[in-house]
Amino acid sequence: MADPEGKPEELVGEPTSEENPTSEEPSSQGDDSAQPAILASQLMRDPQMLAALQDKLGSMVGHNSGYIQSLPKSVKRRIKALKKIQFEATTIEAEFYREVHRLECEYATKYAPLFEKRSLVVTGTHEPNDEEADWPSDDEKDEDLADEVEKKASIEDKKEEAEDKDDENTKGIPGFWLTIFKNVDMLSEMIQPNDEAILNHLQDIKVEFTEKEPMGFTLQFLFEPNEYFENKKLTKEYVMRSEPEEGDPFSFEGPEIIKCVGCKIDWKKGKNVTVKTVKKKQKHKASGTTRTIQKTVQSDSFFNFFNPPTAPEDEEMDEDTEALLAADFEIGHFIRERIVPRAVLYFTGEAMENEDDYEDGEEEEGGEEGEYDEDADPDFSPGKEKPAECKQQ
Repeated sequence: MADPEGKPEELVGEPTSEENPTSEEPSSQGDDSAQPAILASQLMRDPQMLAALQDKLGSMVGHNSGYIQSLPKSVKRRIKALKKIQFEATTIEAEFYREVHRLECEYATKYAPLFEKRSLVVTGTHEPNDEEADWPSDDEKDEDLADEVEKKASIEDKKEEAEDKDDENTKGIPGFWLTIFKNVDMLSEMIQPNDEAILNHLQDIKVEFTEKEPMGFTLQFLFEPNEYFENKKLTKEYVMRSEPEEGDPFSFEGPEIIKCVGCKIDWKKGKNVTVKTVKKKQKHKASGTTRTIQKTVQSDSFFNFFNPPTAPEDEEMDEDTEALLAADFEIGHFIRERIVPRAVLYFTGEAMENEDDYEDGEEEEGGEEGEYDEDADPDFSPGKEKPAECKQQ
């Protein structure tokens, strides 16, 4: 049966490509240029195919594009000359860092008397006089006001007398280093309940620099006599390298810790917090009888810090050892670089407040609240901007 215009019934509603030149599905017959468009359209409709392609592209990030290989020999030769220049610059950079370390060793002798005085105050060996304690305090006004109120009440006077007696019996700054360790997340994670009583006996931490090759530093933890171990001093030595690697010189970014050595702790009987005894049941294969045995295993403790894993010299490290050493190096560097020089600020918490002053916010398009808007600034003049000052130290 034909329609009113005389077309066969099967063609009704199916216009030819001539009648609909804007069809979404371009014909693939006789037009090779349409194939990519069809494939792209199919890909976008298939989530699995799209995900697979994204994974493939992700794995290619950072791969050589082949551009360097395609350059003429004369250009490649010039690039090699630039790499030789870069190597010479890297060598100078290594010398710079060695000189910085030499300066650290020199200035360590200037810091030493100040840190020694700090230790005397912390341990109660030296009581600061008025001049030495003349430093502004944020809560001085509150303290003065509280003192005036207490003076007006006789009951409070008696309380003050009792507190004064307590003050006389308090030596130095109790729990100074333990408080610092608990204030710093990196260190507090290492401290177990059994460690706290021992760390209350910690009197000082010193850094001893090694100028001769191999360069490095040693952390010295000084303890008063205690019921836990015989040592008066526990040490942790770090060996550093400040020269480009022979096989990969351009990876050099400054001195790096390559090795650490702990010390033996002479624990008193029954006081070793780095091990624990566990009971384990064993079943006899033939008779089926069971027995209970005791086994000594390593226990979590801050004092495992003095027994680090040993890095193999002639073979590649496994991932676990590499991760443990990387964490150990970070802790040792942090104690040397931050904790020892600024101990009182970590004790009061001010050091952490300074580190937390800035935090990353979410990125948004356009201006954010508090962000400078040059369009809204009537004084903004692009042609009259001053260059930013260099604040390099």
